[in-house]
Amino acid sequence: MKKRMLQEAVDALVDNGRRGRAVSGSHNHKLKSLSDLLRGKQGRFRQNLLGKRVDYSGRSVIIVGPTLKLHECGIPRKMALELFKPFVMNQLVVKGYAHNIKSAKRMAERVRPEVWDILENVIKDRPVLLNRAPTLHRLGIQAFKPVLIEGSAIRVHPLVCAAFNADFDGDQMAVHVPLSKEAVIEANQLMLSTNNMLSPSSGEPMVAPTLDIVLGCYYLTSSDDSAKGAGTTYGSLDEARLAFEMRLLNVRAPIKVRVPAELTVRTDASTLETQEPEEGTKFIDTTAGRILINNVIPDELGYWNFEMDKSGLKDLAAIAYTQIGNEEAAKLLDSVKDLGFHYASRSGTTIAISDIALSEDKTAIIQKADKRVALLEQQYLNGLITQQERYTNTVQIWTAANDELTKVIQNNLGNYGGIYWMAQSGAKGNIAQIKQMAGMRGLMSDPKGRIIDRPIKSNFREGLSVLEYFISTHGARKGLADTALRTADSGYLTRRLIDVSQEITIMDEDCSTEAGIWIQEDPDATLASAFADSLLTRYTAMPVADPATGEVILDGGELLDEESVEKINQSDISQVLVRSPLTCESRPGICRICYGVQLGTGELVMRGEAVGIIAAQSIGEPGTQLTMRTFHTGGIAGADITSGLPRVEELFEARAPKGEAVLSEIDGEVEVIEDSDGRIVRVTNREEYVDEYDISPNQKLLIGNNKQVAIGSTIATPKKTKKSADADNTAIEKADVIARVSGKLKIVGTKAKPESVTIAWEDEEQREYIVLATANVIVQTGDNVVAGQALTSGPKNPQQILRIQGREAVQQYLVDEVQSVYRSQGVKIHDKHIELIGGQMLNKVRIDHLGDTDLLPGELIDRRRYEDVNSEIIAQGGEPASASPVLLGITRASLNMESFLAAASFQETTRVLTESSMNGQVDHLRGLKENVIIGRLIPARLDQSEEGREKLGLPGPSDVEALGKKSFLLLEQ
Repeated sequence: MKKRMLQEAVDALVDNGRRGRAVSGSHNHKLKSLSDLLRGKQGRFRQNLLGKRVDYSGRSVIIVGPTLKLHECGIPRKMALELFKPFVMNQLVVKGYAHNIKSAKRMAERVRPEVWDILENVIKDRPVLLNRAPTLHRLGIQAFKPVLIEGSAIRVHPLVCAAFNADFDGDQMAVHVPLSKEAVIEANQLMLSTNNMLSPSSGEPMVAPTLDIVLGCYYLTSSDDSAKGAGTTYGSLDEARLAFEMRLLNVRAPIKVRVPAELTVRTDASTLETQEPEEGTKFIDTTAGRILINNVIPDELGYWNFEMDKSGLKDLAAIAYTQIGNEEAAKLLDSVKDLGFHYASRSGTTIAISDIALSEDKTAIIQKADKRVALLEQQYLNGLITQQERYTNTVQIWTAANDELTKVIQNNLGNYGGIYWMAQSGAKGNIAQIKQMAGMRGLMSDPKGRIIDRPIKSNFREGLSVLEYFISTHGARKGLADTALRTADSGYLTRRLIDVSQEITIMDEDCSTEAGIWIQEDPDATLASAFADSLLTRYTAMPVADPATGEVILDGGELLDEESVEKINQSDISQVLVRSPLTCESRPGICRICYGVQLGTGELVMRGEAVGIIAAQSIGEPGTQLTMRTFHTGGIAGADITSGLPRVEELFEARAPKGEAVLSEIDGEVEVIEDSDGRIVRVTNREEYVDEYDISPNQKLLIGNNKQVAIGSTIATPKKTKKSADADNTAIEKADVIARVSGKLKIVGTKAKPESVTIAWEDEEQREYIVLATANVIVQTGDNVVAGQALTSGPKNPQQILRIQGREAVQQYLVDEVQSVYRSQGVKIHDKHIELIGGQMLNKVRIDHLGDTDLLPGELIDRRRYEDVNSEIIAQGGEPASASPVLLGITRASLNMESFLAAASFQETTRVLTESSMNGQVDHLRGLKENVIIGRLIPARLDQSEEGREKLGLPGPSDVEALGKKSFLLLEQ
């Protein structure tokens, strides 16, 4: 009895609640055991080892700082003094204002006037880091040069808000101070906001004008024929500018200006009016406003002569970044920002409810729809149509009416004053919102996501009735609830992605593999740009030739930049073999060439870059924008489509999807059979084989042409001849010819003088698939299918694709499916990020036969380790093991990682730790998490290669390494 009580007490101490009831203290509160100290978000791993509190940080509300430069942020004086107190105290002693640290501290606390001068000096070359929670991707924390300001709020440059996803409605930001020399170097070189102007997920500009700036620039570059000075002509750009400054010319008046003939004029962002550089001058049609904006655009980008809306300004940012570098681009964007703000104020754009002009046609459109719906109602009551048909048709009628009304509004947009300006320029709002203000609110969905067949016929200008308001609260409240749930789901997905990919860093220069993946143009794709986007920033794995002429356009191992992709687009090339992280052979990590160009910088990726983390963040960050719900097709069972975030999760977890398609396992011909039990799809594969027999002139054929032959029967026997004097009479000619197989005999030559005979036979393979009554069969009798083709509609199961078509097919399927979800929401992500995650999911193989290795059957083992073990055995002349590829979901892949520290810090901490201690596992500390846990520097550092040290501005080998070596020498002595 005592022993049992002792056992139970020890069990409760080690892991309370694992066996029997949990031991509870006062107030029925479960006692915290040793295992609980490690477990979960509040456990030792996640609370203390992976995330620590930092010294020297502050947080405050942010406000806009329109006068700041792109690399600056405004820090309140009081906050800056507290953050930099140790440095200020040090300087007070050095400069002789104070005798010791204690009096220096007293001076700083009493805030003497000389303290401010010293603070100004201290912060001159010390950047600070600004961070806004939630940090969904690496641009959520950036470095800035601090500028001291009055007040208590942090000031942020308006153009970096997009990267932080910040606005000024009460958001807060945290400030951190990098202390060590290395930290300051990294903040200055890698994290400064001007070095992070492109999105790491797609390579598009992150820092581009938005909102007011767009409105101001659109106003500035648009033209108005009735403005003062319209139609006048000027002898030069300067003359026109002078006329504007003398108030003789309105900023929007269309004018003619004489310019040098060699000036390149852009009529939109992509087209340059190219012509031979000629002597003399030419006239261009422009406005004073366009001259003003081109005054800040560098000459090498040309003269931008069109209405600059949001997309035009985004293109300007992208082109500036690639052609003049980030520092110049930052200056340009700052000037554009100032112009935009100034002219947004000068334009006097306002909106009022009276700006919304009600359409005359609205009543007619709604009455027409009402009549058609009344007719349907009557047909339903007369029993001519079902409830479902009435519902579907009603929804269709109202959708059509809504679309018609939207078109009417779109044609009259010009009458809407400020609202039109904002929507047209891309500053704020879109046609769908204007439709709700001027047309009708339209159809709403109920809490289940089913569309309510009574539309809201009023608009916000007229006001909604009580019933209409009540109906529209459904959708609004569901939207808010969805957003809250989606944020948590998306965060958890990001965390699993980070865990599965955190160990992937760039390790080698070039693994020199000849393998790659085929990027194919999808003929049915709605977006033509998808093919080009997938090719950009990669290297070719083999030469690319024009199929029409056979001319080699690109060599193998060439970078696919904008120019090369343009060449490919102009020829009829529909597929290119490119290097990819999926086929990279370097270990551990991947090589620079297989990864290609880093999208965030536009340069070849550096050694030591944590590309796994970047991939996970790029996929996780837009997760909150994806839709949550399964679309309900109006109550039709079995036709619900999983999309949005749940679909992405289903793919990365490699789960069997709902209503999955039946796949054919073999190539062959389809036969669809309907019988009382349901439908069967039969696929038959017929292969014809031929066996050949030589017949010599001395042999006599016994069987006629096209006759059936049984296996083992005699086809020919030797002719009876007089004994020949020839000694060459071989034994073969004396023997009978026996059929090795059964089949149909064909004679080559004539029966009298046959040269040879062949026996043809067919081998037939059949597979039958029972199809559910609800499933939709998408093939017909007589169709030819290939292995892996879907026979019924629905999503494919990735595990089945792997079994039938193999590794490459399932990789391609994952990339295509994940991309289709993101593209449908208008989110751009490069394929290589999804490929990195896919590579981690397919990283393991399951051992089938051991051969002479010491592996275990059924063991899950790293693919590269399996190849190493086999090559060793083959070198010794043994029999290698055989294995089949396995597709693991990201959670399972994370728990099956090489590193037990990383796996323990992810999920199921106690199980991972007990199993790895029983197996005596060794952690080689290759990934990021395991190094953070034991407090070492992470292996993803740029100072490990020459280029990296150059980028950081470090002399010789890394300072960190030098320090490490110094301490080793001391230990040895």
